[in-house]
Amino acid sequence: MRIFLAIDLPEQVVDTLSTIQSFLPVGRPVDAHNFHLTLAFLGEQHDELIEEIHHSLQLLSAHPFELELAGLDIFGGNEPKILYAGVTKNEALASLHKKIRGALHASGLQLSRERFHPHVTLARFKRGLSHKELERLRSYLFGHLNFKLDAFTVSHFSLYRSTLHRDGAIHEELSRYPLI
Repeated sequence: MRIFLAIDLPEQVVDTLSTIQSFLPVGRPVDAHNFHLTLAFLGEQHDELIEEIHHSLQLLSAHPFELELAGLDIFGGNEPKILYAGVTKNEALASLHKKIRGALHASGLQLSRERFHPHVTLARFKRGLSHKELERLRSYLFGHLNFKLDAFTVSHFSLYRSTLHRDGAIHEELSRYPLI
């Protein structure tokens, strides 16, 4: 099963991101139902390990916190791959991420060491955008330089199954872990 851990977004945040996304001049928009902030992508895992992961995450202790989305940017530099909404620096989020990695390690899963760059993916781009498409994308980003949403409270995170289809992934929540 292909799984990941993520923070859900409140409906008003999803609605605002969807509106911003609707003005995107190029790229393939992510379905608004799939907006989330990934805490850890775990890839393909067998049922026994998923059960161990679940038990480890149930023991995790963290408090609710405020999260603010700010800034639109791209991954991929001159060859854009993804448009995303960024996250304002947040120590509570960084701490939660670290605790999750510890819980995953305790359950027997070794994740690769990579820098945590919290974001919400809004669109994906095909390879080799034309010069005209790149200019339209730059203009779009320039038009959203001051993008910032009101902070919202993160009160839980979830374990999801991701099933790939030709038209994109379908995410199914398997379990929810409250922050208290």
